[in-house]
Amino acid sequence: MDISKTIAELKTLPGFLEKVGMVLVHNGVVRATSRKGAPVATLEVKVDQDMVEQFRQEGEAMPGMFRVLVEARAGTFAPGDDLLFIVAAGDIREHVLASLTYTLTHIKAEAITKTEIAP
Repeated sequence: MDISKTIAELKTLPGFLEKVGMVLVHNGVVRATSRKGAPVATLEVKVDQDMVEQFRQEGEAMPGMFRVLVEARAGTFAPGDDLLFIVAAGDIREHVLASLTYTLTHIKAEAITKTEIAP
């Protein structure tokens, strides 16, 4: 996902100017270490795209939201590679934060499976 292009496209949609006061972006990348500090050479990722879409729709249906866009990548990745993009656009900070948090938390916990491969 090209973040700048995606936001520019959002701004052209009917209703954006009237309904959007905040756009938040999440760009998840592969870390070179696990949460426990162990080195990671590659990361294998599986994504349930149907679940991702379900959580995207639920996040978008939350109060004050205009759009939630998600790109979740599957495959084998190296540290620094992009894994997950979420763009949440809505009316006010509290609504957009809640929607992004909901969407991100559920996708990471329920729709993505990761296997860290040590060097």
